[in-house]
Amino acid sequence: MDFETLLSYEWGVMMPEFIILGVAVALSLIDLFMPENRNRQLLGLFAFVGIAVSFVSLLSLWTSDVTSILGDTFRLDSFAKSFKALLLIGSALVLLLSIHYEPKERIAYRGEFYYLFLTALLGAMMMASSGDLITLFVGLELLSISSYILVAIRKKHTLANEAALKYVIIGSIATAITLFGMSYIFGFTGSTNIKEIAVQLAGTFDENHQYVLSLAFLLTFVGLSFKLASAPFHMWAPDVYQGATTPVVSFLSVVSKTAGFVIVLRVIVSVFAQTPAGSSASMLMAFAPYVAFLSGATMIIGNTIALRQRNVKRMLAYSSVAHAGYVLVAFASLSMFMFEAIWFYLLAYLFMTIGAFAILQVVSHHHDDEDISIFAGLYRRSPLMAIAMTIFLLSLAGIPGTAGFIGKMNIFLGAFVVEPAHYVLASIMVITTVISYVYYFGIFVQMFFRPVEHTHRLEWPPGVIAVVVICVIGTVLLGVFPNIAYDFLAPFEHFSDFLQ
Repeated sequence: MDFETLLSYEWGVMMPEFIILGVAVALSLIDLFMPENRNRQLLGLFAFVGIAVSFVSLLSLWTSDVTSILGDTFRLDSFAKSFKALLLIGSALVLLLSIHYEPKERIAYRGEFYYLFLTALLGAMMMASSGDLITLFVGLELLSISSYILVAIRKKHTLANEAALKYVIIGSIATAITLFGMSYIFGFTGSTNIKEIAVQLAGTFDENHQYVLSLAFLLTFVGLSFKLASAPFHMWAPDVYQGATTPVVSFLSVVSKTAGFVIVLRVIVSVFAQTPAGSSASMLMAFAPYVAFLSGATMIIGNTIALRQRNVKRMLAYSSVAHAGYVLVAFASLSMFMFEAIWFYLLAYLFMTIGAFAILQVVSHHHDDEDISIFAGLYRRSPLMAIAMTIFLLSLAGIPGTAGFIGKMNIFLGAFVVEPAHYVLASIMVITTVISYVYYFGIFVQMFFRPVEHTHRLEWPPGVIAVVVICVIGTVLLGVFPNIAYDFLAPFEHFSDFLQ
């Protein structure tokens, strides 16, 4: 590639990524030369401004046409823009939480936290725009390796070390399985470009070849299911959630999970949507029953095991597993509204989950514990905090008037618009949603009906107040006026450019 060719690319489409990369590099240099005794919160504010500027640059590209550069390894289409918006909003909120996070044991390497956080975000954004298996895998590893270190950022905390070790081992195995599946695809087509792969596989009618491609589909999907924390690949989630700091858990629960669905949709739908498979119209449709089974198992396992949890972080970990199952219902249905339904659900999940973790961060810090009993009498000690937590829990439970209800309703209705309709899967979704009321309402009982042990009021750090207010507004507003979010996606015309 000569210099003129390099200059001919429209580098402006990568501006959001360049801003995040530049801020991460600047933060690492500032942290390197900053005296050890100086407060690192300024680095967090710098990182927050960087994410805000990156989001503005993304909005400036919102109505631009589909653009592909670097040999179609990086593409900016409606899918990339919409999911990058989720990643940036979620990361900005989590970063606000982290600035005011002060664990009992001090974090010696606080500066590293901020630029590792940005590199993880950069990996997720690269995955959203990837048009090639190699860049997609590089983005996945950038996100994964940064996440492993973030989980282990408390070096002298036993649970954090245990969580990081499990996360690295299971994550490495999942990565190997994903790469193994992708190697079959490359070996079969001789290309790593997703569009070229899709074109070549669309003409594969030999049954023996389809058998090999089925194996590639299963291996890739199983490997990527680790990122979604869907059953039976969810074993790492409760231990990692319990051992990691609350801001890191918020990041894994929202940003990392969104990135997981991004890579699943980008690879699985792009590559296998037009691949023949026996009597089915495509391999993607042939494996829909498998995805449906996985979705049902994930909803059942996540919601039933959460019933027995007293540690709130572990409870929210299993809740996160259950929510992955709800999103997989949309994926198994393969309706024309699949992208919108998944995007809206992840947006609603972003607000209600980060809001719940923000309040958990304040309450658990005050008690130095994470048992559900720490919420006892919260309504009398901090009524606004109890009301905000109620809104988030109602949304997580899918009660009408909240964003969570609209998200679940979209997915539920999506299961009936296809032929044949997914009656069993929709029934499991309703039943497990009702089961989830038991453990969500357990926190209500603690907040409103249990006696107060300590009467002094809880202090809200400014960053936490901002996060809770934004999340409450987002949860209620999207629950009452969901069209606000859909109007935001109106220029994309149902993601019609996804396979172009």
